[in-house]
Amino acid sequence: MRPALSPAVLALTLAILPACAEDFHAKVVVQRNAPGDKAAGDSNVVVWLTPVGSQPPPAPVLHPRLAQKNKRFEPHLLVVPVGTLVEFPNEDPFFHNVFSLYKGKRFDLGLYEAGSSRSARFDRPGVSFIFCNIHPEMSAAVVVLETPYYGISNREGRVTIPNLPPGRYHLEVWYERSSPEALGRLARQISIPGEGPGLAMEVPEVITANVPHKNKYGEDYQQSSGYKPQ
Repeated sequence: MRPALSPAVLALTLAILPACAEDFHAKVVVQRNAPGDKAAGDSNVVVWLTPVGSQPPPAPVLHPRLAQKNKRFEPHLLVVPVGTLVEFPNEDPFFHNVFSLYKGKRFDLGLYEAGSSRSARFDRPGVSFIFCNIHPEMSAAVVVLETPYYGISNREGRVTIPNLPPGRYHLEVWYERSSPEALGRLARQISIPGEGPGLAMEVPEVITANVPHKNKYGEDYQQSSGYKPQ
């Protein structure tokens, strides 16, 4: 039988052990102003947590792909930590272009042929809306975060962020069909443990119709210049 630890040794052992991490769960509901397209349900709402008063740990190295396939970007929504290199392979049998002229990362990967691929590093936080200069109906969003603690809601609106150390966190939300003002009102501070499955958020939908945008030269497309947020 092992000898029992003295109270002093036991206290020291507990002090140096890492705090138990906990999974964070939440439920989001998209408030729709019009029937619109309900196929996606309550999916594609991004929720992230930033530690209050301390630096978040380094994010794992990812190698994500945002493919061009069937005249679509797949996936439509990509969430990555700052510094991530994203690959943009062209999997269609014709030319594509990838450009972004919005907040976050501004770039133009130029025109490239079927079977080839190009990459862009997202080295600052923000949301980049991605388009193709040839096909105006193609769009995607890349959300770049300074924390590794994030999750994307599924069709039922469930969000899970795993392995959160205990502490205070600043919670933020992003949804493509909402507005910065509405999303700003959803921001709050939470405690882990303490808040989890009971946390519910209603995300207002503001954008319901096709959104016009220009090509990379700031001019109208020859075809329809709108895209439909997902």
